Amino acid sequence: MTAAPPGRSLSRKAGHALRHPAALVYLAVCAILLAWALVVTLADGSDESMAGVIPLLATAPVSLVLLMLPDHGSMLVLAVALGALANALVIGMCARALRRGDSAN
Repeated sequence: MTAAPPGRSLSRKAGHALRHPAALVYLAVCAILLAWALVVTLADGSDESMAGVIPLLATAPVSLVLLMLPDHGSMLVLAVALGALANALVIGMCARALRRGDSAN
């Protein structure tokens, strides 16, 4: 397998990295954690649920930076979603780079 052509667009590289199985599994786990946190938080009417911390930690550091967005429930979802996408991109790129390194030898 040859290396990617140098003129390959950034969006194409990102899409290729996000389709890696490791990145897809990570995105699925983050989606499950976010859904669980939302269900637990909505079921607990006391506003004392700490379930939202779990998906934030799973998608750190990007989600922690984005947590500075205005205080609203949708901002938590946005921070976790963008953090998961950024981390999945890194996971996919690293996994593909490791695979290319193995096939070169």
